[in-house]
Amino acid sequence: MSNPQNSEMNPQTLQGEPSPEELEAAQFANEADAQDALVAAQAELATLQAKNAELADQYLRAQADVQNARRRADEEITKARKFAVEAFAESLLPVTDSLEAGLAIQDVTPEQIREGAEATLRQLKSALERHKVIEIAPAAGSKFDPHQHQAISVVPTPGQEPNTIVGVLQKGYTIAERVLRPALVTVSAAG
Repeated sequence: MSNPQNSEMNPQTLQGEPSPEELEAAQFANEADAQDALVAAQAELATLQAKNAELADQYLRAQADVQNARRRADEEITKARKFAVEAFAESLLPVTDSLEAGLAIQDVTPEQIREGAEATLRQLKSALERHKVIEIAPAAGSKFDPHQHQAISVVPTPGQEPNTIVGVLQKGYTIAERVLRPALVTVSAAG
């Protein structure tokens, strides 16, 4: 039994094709989806642009901080050098005063000159030691150390171990445990 209404159905509906109303509704839905996607993409773009601007600002601030730190370090190094020399020079002023005072005396005996020179030498050594300038004065018979001594000559010394210091021609000095000038020494020859 067939229904007469069914025979009057739209031929497009029977063939599975959408009606113009369905097409229009689908197109409207697609446009709405596209509009929603566009709004979402624009919001994401705005968020990314804001994040990019924030990161660019952080980068510029970090660069400025690095430049400021570098400048401050350079200034501190310059000041340290300046004041290190200043402190050393200040410690030598009493030595200068003593030498000038000794030279200002007219009638001086050789004993007084010697006493004044010894006192001035003690002042000078004290000033050097305060700034970590220490003598290298190896004793005769001590072992030669190429890091602190410079051999000027080698002499035959029977009965003495080779590379032993025989005499010191000139004292050496270290500054903060680094050799400023090696001691000039004479060493014993091998065998």
